[in-house]
Amino acid sequence: MRIEHLAIWVIELEASKKFYETYFDANSGQRYLNPSKQFTSYFLDFNSGSRLELMHRPDITKVLDQGKESIGLAHFAISVGSEEKVDSLTEQLRQDGFQILGEPRTTGDGYYESIALDPDGNKIEITV
Repeated sequence: MRIEHLAIWVIELEASKKFYETYFDANSGQRYLNPSKQFTSYFLDFNSGSRLELMHRPDITKVLDQGKESIGLAHFAISVGSEEKVDSLTEQLRQDGFQILGEPRTTGDGYYESIALDPDGNKIEITV
């Protein structure tokens, strides 16, 4: 078994799609629209075969306090292949105005990672 995809609600669907395409080399499928539910989404494919679904509906608006822990999805990790790429991507995100919650480091469980927030405040661990 494997996790087929992860789905997250977003406020600005196009901005979120661009974020994952720009910084994580995601490839977007076609935009899906269900007019009766005012639901739109994209599936993003990564080279590893994993997928992320970005979903938007105008009535889903609550954003938890960014950077604070809560019940539910804590974070998801994207492997970028090297410590140098973790460092450079973290710095690029910072320079482009995205919040960095954790600087690049080796964690107690042996991961080299940083932690950044996407445009909707979802925590992303950027790992080797």
